[in-house]
Amino acid sequence: MWNLNVYSASSTIKGQVTIPRNVRESLGIKPESEIDFIEDNGKFYIIKTGETAITGELKKSRGVATSRMSTDEIMHLTREL
Repeated sequence: MWNLNVYSASSTIKGQVTIPRNVRESLGIKPESEIDFIEDNGKFYIIKTGETAITGELKKSRGVATSRMSTDEIMHLTREL
């Protein structure tokens, strides 16, 4: 039959909701994890989609790259393949 677990949370005045700890742990949701909300006939599901690529050492390097090429030149190179 059905094996349902129900977990509750309330929203803040801004509409923010804290996902209960056991749900986060079960889904492997950590800070900066990406999640999707999927609707199916009025029922919503939370799905962990992945983690952001900007973590750890990569996060420290964000915005420090330099290039003498214009955005159009870079886009041309990436689309040339």
